[in-house]
Amino acid sequence: MLPPSRRDFVSLTVSESGSYTNSKQWRRQSCWRKWKQLSRLQRSLILFTLMLLLQLFLVFLFLSAESRLEAVREAFRHAWKGYKNFAWGHDELKPISKSYGEWFGLGLTLIDALDTMWILGLKEEFAEARQWVAKELSFDKNVDVNLFESTIRILGSLLSTYHLTGDSLFLEKAKDIGSRLMPAFNTASKIPYSDVNIGKGTAHPPQWTSDSSVAEVTSIQLEFRELSRLTGDPKYKLAVMEVMKQVHKLDGKQDGLVPMFINTNNGLFTHQGMYTLGARADSYYEYLLKQWIQGGKTEKEFLDDYLQAVEGVKKNLLKKSTPSGLAFVGELSHGHFSPKMDHLVCFLPGTLALGAHYGLPADHMELAKQLMETCYQMYAQMETGLSPEIAHFNMHEGSTQDVDVKIADRHNLLRPETVESLFYLYRFTKDKKYQQWGWEILQNFNKYTRVPTGGYTSINNVRDPASPNPRDKMESFFLGETLKYFYLLFSEDPNLISLDKYVFNTEAHPLPIWPQSE
Repeated sequence: MLPPSRRDFVSLTVSESGSYTNSKQWRRQSCWRKWKQLSRLQRSLILFTLMLLLQLFLVFLFLSAESRLEAVREAFRHAWKGYKNFAWGHDELKPISKSYGEWFGLGLTLIDALDTMWILGLKEEFAEARQWVAKELSFDKNVDVNLFESTIRILGSLLSTYHLTGDSLFLEKAKDIGSRLMPAFNTASKIPYSDVNIGKGTAHPPQWTSDSSVAEVTSIQLEFRELSRLTGDPKYKLAVMEVMKQVHKLDGKQDGLVPMFINTNNGLFTHQGMYTLGARADSYYEYLLKQWIQGGKTEKEFLDDYLQAVEGVKKNLLKKSTPSGLAFVGELSHGHFSPKMDHLVCFLPGTLALGAHYGLPADHMELAKQLMETCYQMYAQMETGLSPEIAHFNMHEGSTQDVDVKIADRHNLLRPETVESLFYLYRFTKDKKYQQWGWEILQNFNKYTRVPTGGYTSINNVRDPASPNPRDKMESFFLGETLKYFYLLFSEDPNLISLDKYVFNTEAHPLPIWPQSE
């Protein structure tokens, strides 16, 4: 008897159209059939379980976000504890020596932190700070102050706090300091002096030069313009707008990029041929965009200058590192490119993203994302996870590390610029990686700069975790900017200082965007 014959083939039923049943479609039909076969009770239990899991997941996300917000509040309270115990009413805390430093003698840290406390909901701390402002703060002092720093930190914060609280105390103090800064503009060129005595009503350039830095004279406009709007007195706005008119038409720019210095006698650029987006030039570019936004997008000359400058950056200063191809913004000196990038330049990703939010070209957002990655890597590639003040990027074939840091540049001053840009990028993209990067940075601040008895300190060496070498200084901007931007970064509320209603000055103090009717 013969064995049964073997079939060495697989039969396939083909429909008349020539196609066969798709396996995914069959699985979907099978799953649906099984679902329909379940009893009503079984289906209800499954749906209930899925809804419960979803709710638990959302609760986890909420608690995670809330825990990060609380971590920022706790960091602020710790910094405030040091300031209150050892530096109350003075400009800056020295947390290691448990003492204080004076710059202007005006309670700089306290004033700079006012709107941060309000935004973080720290009512008790805000109340005690307000009482000091009401009882102790006086600008009637024979003291020289820097026009730019006083404007962005003191005038900016007082105006912002007035808008957030509606408390007229802060507006009155803003009027007082604003009027006392005006003698700085009494120059032949109308380009303001860098220093002004707020008690005597006199002003002068620094002892070593007759120049002012371009960033300083072009980054006081948001504040003085707003002061004119609130007081009805046009003198503040007219003074700062005269500066912008002159800078707009000056020779010496390269593709919209400006030199770092301007002479207060003749109103001309000096040290021509040197271009950077770092110190002494950085916030000029930031305030071009932000004045356009503040004024309800009506002042086209600011937008034109800003767009030209961004193209100038791309043409002259934008390069990529080796081996990872990180996009970075270097410097130009008389035609020679230097791969040097200040941490200050990390304001740029946020500014580019803000412009894209307001309808500027989409490639601005793409460049913002690339530069944001670079600014994060300036932290991640350091042994402490904290960025140096200045980085040099390798561009040579065969380089094994993108970022190089000279010994003199290894300090970290608790600066806000990277956290600031992370906030903008998260607000506009909702990509969680920006929050995660910020969380890593906050944890490293806590690990290497937190002082047990209160406060945080700048450090000298971000490359040595075993001995970061504290500098014994907590800058006012750590409370005024860095911790504020951390809080806004971790918040999931887009209406917490809405970027459609407020524009931040360069010290992180939000000022209202004017209605277009104004």
